[in-house]
Amino acid sequence: MRRNQLFAHLLLLSCSAVFILPFLWLVSTSLKPDAEIFEEGFQLIPKTITSEHYVAGIKSFRFLTFLENTAVICAFSVLGVLFSCSLAAYGFSMVTWKGRDVCFYCLLATMMLPPQVTIVPVFMIFRSLGWINTFLPLIVPSFLGNAFFVFLLRQFFMTIPRDLIDAARIDGCSEFRIWAEIVLPLSRPALATVALFTFLGAWNDFLGPLIYLMDESKYTMSLGLAMFRGQYTSAWGSLMAMSTLMVIPIIILFFFAQRTFIQGIKMTGLKD
Repeated sequence: MRRNQLFAHLLLLSCSAVFILPFLWLVSTSLKPDAEIFEEGFQLIPKTITSEHYVAGIKSFRFLTFLENTAVICAFSVLGVLFSCSLAAYGFSMVTWKGRDVCFYCLLATMMLPPQVTIVPVFMIFRSLGWINTFLPLIVPSFLGNAFFVFLLRQFFMTIPRDLIDAARIDGCSEFRIWAEIVLPLSRPALATVALFTFLGAWNDFLGPLIYLMDESKYTMSLGLAMFRGQYTSAWGSLMAMSTLMVIPIIILFFFAQRTFIQGIKMTGLKD
């Protein structure tokens, strides 16, 4: 038994090394002088540690402005997804109405439609509304639901005892009150999972800001990183330094939400 556990741990450590190596290379490159970055061969540990790339990157990157823009988009995206998807999932799981399953299957079918197919018509809609060069195209869609998150929350909601919901209805609770005061508090692991996925998607989104944002003062972190890449040359040291600063909040968030995140994934879909 111990031999099998040791083998399993060694296998997991080997697999984790494959994923952590690019991050270590990113941090290592951000701490190297320019001359050392372009040396031949793979050198993970810098010979000379310098912070010049961080200083130069923060001065030219408008770090605080891009961070504030990204934080605003992430915050409203998380709120929009949690509200719209949990409300829709409640209707698909706790409320019985004619055609519910058909509508739910149609919603799932939209997941097979690549988002690139709808870029042009969606852009024309937002342009007709005058939302181009604003944060609205990046925030408002989150208040309109997401098929995958609706499915994820619906599966979790179905694990909640139906007798509890029926007892609340007998006591005179409205559907909205049941959703807000009973279902949501019991679904914190699943909500945390959805919030984490949404935050990561908004934080790392590059295509959306690239299409809808024109002014540099409204750039997000991911879009701002492209400023370090030119047509003929790129500031690789500063790019690696700012990329490291962009990854750190995600790592911190995951470590704080790891237990809740894993619990939400594990408990979703236990009941069909």
